[in-house]
Amino acid sequence: MKSKNEKSVQTNTNPELYEVLALIEKEKGISAEYMITQIKRAIRLACKKTYNSSDDDILINMDAETGVFEVFLNKEVVEEVENPKNEIHLDEARKINALARVGDKIGIRLDTKEFGRIAAQKAKNIIRQGIRDSEKGQALAEYQSKLQDIVTVNVEHIERNEEGQVGDITVRLGKSAAILPKKEQVPGEVINENDRIKVYVVDIKNEGKEPHAIISRTHPGFVKKLFETEVPEIFDGTIEIKYISREAGSRTKIAVYSKDENVDAVGACIGPKGQRVSTIVEALNGEKIDIVEYSDDPVKFISAALSPAEVISVKVNEGEKTSTAVVPDSQLSLAIGKSGQNVRLAAKLTGWKIDINPQSGFYGEDKAEEKAEEPVEESAEE
Repeated sequence: MKSKNEKSVQTNTNPELYEVLALIEKEKGISAEYMITQIKRAIRLACKKTYNSSDDDILINMDAETGVFEVFLNKEVVEEVENPKNEIHLDEARKINALARVGDKIGIRLDTKEFGRIAAQKAKNIIRQGIRDSEKGQALAEYQSKLQDIVTVNVEHIERNEEGQVGDITVRLGKSAAILPKKEQVPGEVINENDRIKVYVVDIKNEGKEPHAIISRTHPGFVKKLFETEVPEIFDGTIEIKYISREAGSRTKIAVYSKDENVDAVGACIGPKGQRVSTIVEALNGEKIDIVEYSDDPVKFISAALSPAEVISVKVNEGEKTSTAVVPDSQLSLAIGKSGQNVRLAAKLTGWKIDINPQSGFYGEDKAEEKAEEPVEESAEE
């Protein structure tokens, strides 16, 4: 059966509709083409519900350039009308098309007002949902472009308790807000509203109504990214950062490895006259950084990880992944570090439990600090 749609009599237009769509496209960044598709879908659903018609019998003509907005419903030409929603009498059909015959289908232009509030509301809902989905998609894409990178954000709000102590901090990340939790802030660091600070985007969670970024200033990745920025040999892959252990605001240890025997990994990271590492230390507000050479040999790696202390010997127990390092008596405090920090970070960096012994075998009364710390695996690897 042929479909005979008479559209040339008079074209319906609705330029105001397209003006609104153009405004939404400009303000929200949602393409008018996408919204027209959603409007067509809403009208099609309304027609199917109202006329119990099939998709093939619903024809929608929308053209933003000409402002055309027309909806046609194909009705079958019959001699006796039993279902006026889907059938049209032969005499009426011939008023539209003089050549119409029984069995043909004639496109009847519908007045869009016929759809009433149901169709209009449905279209509005789909547009609103489309806007929400598009904005969510844009936010997700923007976040993903910053994943595992350092970004500069503006501090919008700082939560404080009754004592005035700082809690979570709200920052502006692109077009969306993100939370810098208290535990991801550097201890002792002073941050004020309207400050611009750098944060590391740890992860992106696409949950709930909108995606949100997990950000941090204490994550080892923050330090790693700074080194990638300052050291070309890391950026181009010649030098690899194997492990990082960090106590934010105080000290970081970083293990590096050169894939080129002609390139000194530690020297490249320090830079001429210490310029590269000094820039990173400044970005971390004076946080101390120990750069050590990675080795597959645990004895060499543990010895290096205890830097800046000198190590005489290291004995390891492969099965239990424990080790004992012997240092000169004069180096004992340095090897252990204040409150055990140096050996603790070395343990995190290497993944080995490290026990420190003085060369003489005797400890002074002032060496009451804990000698060994369990490694924390999740802090060691990047």
